[in-house]
Amino acid sequence: MSYKIMGIINVTPDSFYAASRFTDEKSILAQAEKMIIEGADILDIGGVSTKPSCAYVDEQEELRRVIPAIKAIKKRYNIKLSVDTFRSNVANAACNEGCTIVNDITGGLDENMFKVVSLHKSTYVLMHFIGDKNGVMQLGHYSDIIGEMIDYFDEKIKIITDYGIKDIIIDPGFGFSKSISDNYNVLENLSRFKLFSLPILVGISRKSMIYKPLNSRPEDILAESSAINKIALDNGAEIFRVHDVGALKRFFDK
Repeated sequence: MSYKIMGIINVTPDSFYAASRFTDEKSILAQAEKMIIEGADILDIGGVSTKPSCAYVDEQEELRRVIPAIKAIKKRYNIKLSVDTFRSNVANAACNEGCTIVNDITGGLDENMFKVVSLHKSTYVLMHFIGDKNGVMQLGHYSDIIGEMIDYFDEKIKIITDYGIKDIIIDPGFGFSKSISDNYNVLENLSRFKLFSLPILVGISRKSMIYKPLNSRPEDILAESSAINKIALDNGAEIFRVHDVGALKRFFDK
């Protein structure tokens, strides 16, 4: 079963998983090299922590964090890069430096995002999200979460393709706008999103949907995180956004 791994590089001091924080060029490059050696197909660079209750930094600070990291990695390594941002100006600057994927948690609520993606002919990761253009999430209240998510993706895909964007990846948004039980409902029914004939990306790695039911911590759930990702693989996911590239690859390939 084919799959791709997207390694997470958070150039932030406050991401929910402390071991994923890299704030200087030396540590960023070391982590990039480690992930590439371990088999990452893509590196996803993010400068804003989107964990619940986190105060988001402004656009200039996000640019200050993200752009030097992208430049440094691009200069040294031949690896596909993604920028994790909901701001079109940051996406534009990142694509100018060589990012070819825009990973946007808000589904294009910044009114210029699709214009930027179209201009650069980038791949767009469309995530299911309820909230505002500043990345502030709201918890959804669903009568039929899978049906409502299918409607969401259907509507968004039509808008995105109207901009001439051809490469779309869909992300069910584990941990965003969903309760823990909602997340597991989505995991169980992941194959239903294959009706769009688009790659499915999942970002489950070390998230609270895993550690909270276990009364554990992000640091202590590597095995469980890998197992949940394997369920997603079996249910149709193709791209895995993770903190632990080598561990997941070994788990999938054993």
